[in-house]
Amino acid sequence: MPEEDLVELKFRIYDGSDIGPFRYSPASTVAMVKEKIVTEWPKDKKIVPKGANDVKLINAGKVLENNKTVGQCRVPFGELPRGVITMHAVVQPSLAKAKTEKKVDEAPRKSICSCSIL
Repeated sequence: MPEEDLVELKFRIYDGSDIGPFRYSPASTVAMVKEKIVTEWPKDKKIVPKGANDVKLINAGKVLENNKTVGQCRVPFGELPRGVITMHAVVQPSLAKAKTEKKVDEAPRKSICSCSIL
């Protein structure tokens, strides 16, 4: 594949720092890109994704679907020759973990009622 066809992406994380830029084929899927982000994520950060499913990619205000290709996710007005496209990478823990944490917080409460009749 000619080098001009590659899409150059970098990813902004929660603290404002960037991961990348990396070059991807327009045929690469968003799931493949997420795997690369997880392997390149800085280990010294407070929030670190455990897997690709914990990462959400946002481009032009839209959350990208795993089955879409990089070529399909490009925004027409954002296509600049040799330009680097910046996407936001957000860590969102899986639902199973969030549900178990919620159950721990919802401990049964004892209701105490005291009435005085005079």
